[in-house]
Amino acid sequence: MPKIHLLSPRLANQIAAGEVVERPASVIKELLENSIDSGARRIDIDVENGGVKLMRVRDNGCGIGRDDLPLALSRHATSKIEQLDDLEAVVTLGFRGEALASISSVARLAIATNEDDAGPGWRAEAEGRDMAVNLAPVAHPRGTTVEVRDLFFNTPARRKFLRAETTEYKRIDEVLRKLALSHFDIDFTLRNNGKVAHQFWAADSQLGQERRVAAICGPAFMENALYLDVSGAGLRLWGWVGLPTFSRSQTDLQHFYVNGRSIRDKLVTHAVRQAYQDVMYHGRHPAFVLYLELNPADVDVNVHPTKHEVRFRDSRTVHDFLFRSLHRAVADIRPGDLVAATAADATVAPISAVPTPVEQAAIRFPAHEPVPRGGVRESLSVYGEVHRGPSAWEAPASQPLPESDEKLPPLGFAIAQLKGIYILAENAAGLVLVDMHAAHERITYERMKQAFAAEGLSSQPLLVPATLAVSQGEADMAEEQAAMFETLGFQLQRAGPESLLVRQVPAMLRDADVEPLVRDVLSDLLSHGSSDRIRQHLNEIMATMACHGSVRANRKLGIAEMNALLRDMEATERSGQCNHGRPTWTQISLAELDKLFLRGR
Repeated sequence: MPKIHLLSPRLANQIAAGEVVERPASVIKELLENSIDSGARRIDIDVENGGVKLMRVRDNGCGIGRDDLPLALSRHATSKIEQLDDLEAVVTLGFRGEALASISSVARLAIATNEDDAGPGWRAEAEGRDMAVNLAPVAHPRGTTVEVRDLFFNTPARRKFLRAETTEYKRIDEVLRKLALSHFDIDFTLRNNGKVAHQFWAADSQLGQERRVAAICGPAFMENALYLDVSGAGLRLWGWVGLPTFSRSQTDLQHFYVNGRSIRDKLVTHAVRQAYQDVMYHGRHPAFVLYLELNPADVDVNVHPTKHEVRFRDSRTVHDFLFRSLHRAVADIRPGDLVAATAADATVAPISAVPTPVEQAAIRFPAHEPVPRGGVRESLSVYGEVHRGPSAWEAPASQPLPESDEKLPPLGFAIAQLKGIYILAENAAGLVLVDMHAAHERITYERMKQAFAAEGLSSQPLLVPATLAVSQGEADMAEEQAAMFETLGFQLQRAGPESLLVRQVPAMLRDADVEPLVRDVLSDLLSHGSSDRIRQHLNEIMATMACHGSVRANRKLGIAEMNALLRDMEATERSGQCNHGRPTWTQISLAELDKLFLRGR
């Protein structure tokens, strides 16, 4: 057997670089994070040949002192943490102290820096087998410039795996966009092969922030996004969420940050998916740019080599906070908000408290007319029977529309019915088209949910209890969450170390296969600390009932009945989408109509 021996510093750094430096974009990410941590307010990035030939990052941060320069190029040397307590509450993007050493082992790296504008700066390079650092004075303003040339020049096997220049540049561009989205107070400039590709100016107002978000995510996102700012239980969630109608076929417009760090987390993905599940069309994905702020001690960022993943110390509270905040924001989108946002972006007012497992405070959004509560049977009635009396908003067929647009409700007044399917209405912005069945389906569905919640869940005992074989962890979880299962109509009893008895189920699920449902709920509880599967199954049944009980196509409605439907849409949560995620109405502005007929040319 070969003898054990110490690796040379260069070889050890090259091994570490296998995790830290995957491609040019990895280098740019590490250098940009160092610049941000230095307090820089301006960062310039230059790349050539997709970053393989040259990467240069220059900032106006605090700079590095002459005595610290050799340490800056050493492994596990950093100014950001000193002891274990610092690691358990990291407030900077970087903290491991291995990036510069790893980069210098696989590329030609040089650092020029100065702590102030008065004295001379210093330039450092690491060379040779032992990575010796050479220092020399240099003229340099306050800040730091890191220059990386010939990436993987000494590791040709790594260089073979690099992609084409355009591909590598796109990855660098993506890294810059992600960091620019989370640090609005910094000017970023990117030059590709000598030409300016991006210039993001610092933003000190919400309008400035929205301009940067629009520049990065596209103006269409900002035109179809809501701003929210939610606080509670030591957590704050703010940012922009896309309307359900602005869904995507992939997750390319999902940006989530924890204390300024871009992350990908299953818990976050699950909470967002749950919040949108009642309004998102099958197979589509929501778009969002969201920022979660919490005590650094409550999140562990040292769980992944690339720091893309985190671990929350109280994952259940975080999941519940995210779900409730987003669910409320999406539910509170009303036609009036969208009509008002025709010329400007819609916003959701900040709220002071959000319910958590600890504090069940009510969410307070801008007040709207409450949805009339009625029994399920009344909700399934057609509009000619439900609205027997004239509504406060109704305009009789013979009555002309108000002369002032200010008197028009958000969805206006009905003027006609098209093919027994669509309602045509006139509002302040122009023409409104409503899918009659889809709109009534959502109204009926929401009323059924309200009536169901008010009446409570009725349970039905099983004549022969169902036996489930589960793991010991799942059985323990079932015992711990027995009260939660009972509130949802289930009665579970532990029959052994790895078996459960289902003695009672919700009456609405008496014909369903409860075994896989209970297993899925237990799996969710173990993974995310909460589960919405039972409620989701109940909602699916009510959605089917609402679909079959709503106004069908080719049913003729009078003007009063159509106006009653429009008024209910304005007062109903999630009325912009039917139970299947399809839009229920659309707005055609007067300008769009003029364009169709070439008016004004």
